[in-house]
Amino acid sequence: MLFEGFAKVADAGPVGMITLRAKPGAALDAALGTVPGQRQIAGNVAWMSPDEYLIFVPYADAAAKITELDAALVGIHHLAVDVSDSRAVFDITGPKAADVLSKLMPVDFRTLPVGEIRRSRAGQVAAAVWRHEDGFRLFCFRSVARYVFGLLSHSAQPGSEI
Repeated sequence: MLFEGFAKVADAGPVGMITLRAKPGAALDAALGTVPGQRQIAGNVAWMSPDEYLIFVPYADAAAKITELDAALVGIHHLAVDVSDSRAVFDITGPKAADVLSKLMPVDFRTLPVGEIRRSRAGQVAAAVWRHEDGFRLFCFRSVARYVFGLLSHSAQPGSEI
C-alpha cells in the first residue's frame, strides 16, 4: 500500500518483531546489548513498558532471535514471543509528516525527538509511533491495517495540511 499526498504513507512490508517481557537487570542488559530508557528506542530495541521491550529484526530472523534470547535469559523469568505476523508497519515521510499524525493522535509530533516512541490511539485503534531520521514509523495490529492506512491516507490528502 502506498499513498502520496502532502506526505508519503507506505506499508513497510514484513518486519520481524519480538515482544520480550522481563525485569530490567544485568541479564537483560547482556541479552539485549542496549536497553532503552523510558519511551526510547536504542538500536533495534524499543521500550514499551517497565518490563516490556519490542525487538525489531529482519522478518526471517525472528525465530532465531527468540532462541538466542531464551538461551541468554536461562534462569531469568521472561517471555519472548514473535509478534511479526500480528502487526502492520507504516512509514510516514516528507516535510509535513508530523501533520498527518497530529490529526490522528494526541501527541505533539513536531516536538517529538528522534528515537522516542509513543503508544496511543490512531483514530479508534491502538498504535505506536516513533520519529526516526527520515520521518515516522507507525505500527498497529494487522487486523486493522486497512483502516489505519485509510486514516493515514485521508489525513495526508493534499490541501488538508495543518
